[in-house]
Amino acid sequence: MPRVNRREIIADGEIQVFHVVNRCVRRTHLCGKDRHSKKDYSHRREWIRQRLEFLAGVFGVDILGFAVMSNHLHVVVRTRPDVVTCWSDEDVAIRWWNLFPLRRNQDKSPAEPSKEELEKILNSPNGIREKRRRLANLSWFMKCLCEPIAKEANREDKVRGHFWESRYKAQPLLDEMAIAACMSYVDLNPVRASVAEAPETSDFTSAQARMKDRHQARISCMAEPQAVKTEDGEHAGWLAPVELGPQPKNVCDPQTPRRASNKGCLFMSLDQYLQLLDWTGRQLRRDKPGAIATDLEPILERLDCTADSWLDLVRNFRRRFRTEAGRPEVLQSVSTLRRTCRTGKLSS
Repeated sequence: MPRVNRREIIADGEIQVFHVVNRCVRRTHLCGKDRHSKKDYSHRREWIRQRLEFLAGVFGVDILGFAVMSNHLHVVVRTRPDVVTCWSDEDVAIRWWNLFPLRRNQDKSPAEPSKEELEKILNSPNGIREKRRRLANLSWFMKCLCEPIAKEANREDKVRGHFWESRYKAQPLLDEMAIAACMSYVDLNPVRASVAEAPETSDFTSAQARMKDRHQARISCMAEPQAVKTEDGEHAGWLAPVELGPQPKNVCDPQTPRRASNKGCLFMSLDQYLQLLDWTGRQLRRDKPGAIATDLEPILERLDCTADSWLDLVRNFRRRFRTEAGRPEVLQSVSTLRRTCRTGKLSS
């Protein structure tokens, strides 16, 4: 079945949520241990995580979840053109400079731009308008994520050519249940691949990062509320919060510099999401048939989903969205979601 043209599902200027997947060329273990050459490339997974964290503070894109595997990458993102619209021209110029600096420090980080260098960017109104559009664009986000990793890996291997497959895959997520199922699917990837026994031991995943901050918040003696310390923690402070809180009065209010916005993504707390994640992982593993039914019933009811349908959705998540994304009724649902996003609960 031919892939759906991205123009049919991705629209500039509209808030959308996507599950993005990109694989290493020939699906080899270029970010893990190569079974044939016996080389270990696991350190490249940290490159990808660091790049994601950097881009979260530059782009108008919320990162809801991620998992860096040995030969592929999962990212759940929400584009935020509404946030980018509120940035000043100077903000746009500085962010663009950080993406494509003409000078770098010794540690390869972007050097501080001079006044003249920023003015050169600002002197083109059409250029600023285009850069503002790109800073909320999914394709530009993926370009700025994958291209530097490919170049660095090729320099390390002293080779040329493709590191990633030619096209990344983007699946639109149309409602909260789809977002929750996708985040669970992504966070449980190491468990499904038998490289980790539980979410807390799943390296390079959003779930593990959030649990590290949750643990530090609980043992901290600071007076700041635990919820605030967890969502702004050292490891996951660049990720979008889990809990979708009240609608802010002004989406342009000052935000943390580590992410595009402070808006959550699910109508559940972090603890409830972790319980849901643990329950889902146990149900789909034959050697662990137990369930945490008492705690999870309210969550499943809130998602308007029975246990059986939830498990079926998570188990067959990739297949369902891959085969249905191009159907007319699904494309119509995307249009409906776009209208809902302008005024609804996912809009900011």
